[in-house]
Amino acid sequence: MKPPKIGKQTLLRDNPISEISFDKYIKEVYERDENENPLYTGRYFLILNEGNRSVVKATKLLESRFGFTVANTADFVTESLNESKIKDANALFYNDLGIALVDIEADQIELLESSRQDYLIEPEKVVYIPDDIPAETDEVSAWGIEITEALYSQFTGDGIKVAVIDTGFDTGHPDFAGRLITTSSFVPDGTVKDLHGHGTHCIGTACGSFDMDGVRYGVAPGTHIYAGKVLSNEGSGAQAWVLDGMTWAANNGCKVLSMSFGSRVFAGQSYDVAYERAAQFALSKGTVIVAAAGNESRRSKNRFYPVGSPADCPSILAVGALDQALDVADFSNRAINPKGLVDVAAPGVSVYSSWIMPVRYRTISGTSMATPHVAGIFALLFEKFPDATPLMAEKELRDMARSLSISPEDVGVGLSIAP
Repeated sequence: MKPPKIGKQTLLRDNPISEISFDKYIKEVYERDENENPLYTGRYFLILNEGNRSVVKATKLLESRFGFTVANTADFVTESLNESKIKDANALFYNDLGIALVDIEADQIELLESSRQDYLIEPEKVVYIPDDIPAETDEVSAWGIEITEALYSQFTGDGIKVAVIDTGFDTGHPDFAGRLITTSSFVPDGTVKDLHGHGTHCIGTACGSFDMDGVRYGVAPGTHIYAGKVLSNEGSGAQAWVLDGMTWAANNGCKVLSMSFGSRVFAGQSYDVAYERAAQFALSKGTVIVAAAGNESRRSKNRFYPVGSPADCPSILAVGALDQALDVADFSNRAINPKGLVDVAAPGVSVYSSWIMPVRYRTISGTSMATPHVAGIFALLFEKFPDATPLMAEKELRDMARSLSISPEDVGVGLSIAP
């Protein structure tokens, strides 16, 4: 399978089947910033209406009518899926999700459209790390651990598997020596090594412990860390790599999955069905998913953006960001679209956590930083309630949240509080 088109270049591909037109994209985004990142990779998803029940039928269609070589995730039971292992394939079926990733030309899309009876066609998105905002202070303060009461909890997330899929992880970071760490890379021909820093920072907040001076910065220091690399060292990736990471976490028994990345969503745009399928699969396996609401808003300038993708999916909890005064962060996105709600909020301004060596620590801001706080709190809840289902744990999280005098469209049920 050819690598997707990911980069800073603008991709303006005619795509009449997407829920947002490129005309709107050009009007709202492209004309404002000629260097705007592309929305789509140039590949497509076939989303089967009958789910995995029609995989065999769809496989035969692609093989017989288009002469495709078709791979299937069922072929990767004993090893993690990576696109570098299926370079000769034109299509990949996510057997459990009833979705196929296809790499085809525009004329073939027209043929698929004309043949369509029991599937939808959606473009594959490019996924990015939100633009993290540098902190305005160099003061070392893990205030988020204190305000969420994780610092005072009797629980550590002992033995709970927590997956963070991102830019990877600095497995040689001295603060994590002796920890249980499982890794996998879904970036073709890439290792899990984090050369960006974002993934290591998020893992530190969710699962870290103390810095070299004894400052506690991690919510759940007793967890078994699952670090998946789904984004390149430049901070971008293909949606299929994210689906690979999501299913990997679920199939490995992770109770919590944290995702601090996404794709921009526009007013009126619906959630992505491929992500929702993966989220429902994860829930069926006992995995709760939290994701960053996104950083595109500038509230001080009266600019508001909807919750980003995949956080806008009904089966994924979207996390908004708060500052130290427990006001909603200036950049934090809002529940504008009907399904794209903000579910809960957490500290996301001036968050101190681990960073790749030799820097070791860094303080930054973003909904990316708020999300792993909630992931860590979920780990504490699963330790306290070992038999809890994802829905039971979510109810407990909502019930324990501290209500704020801020609209739920910005902070959901309020500040997430540790048990």
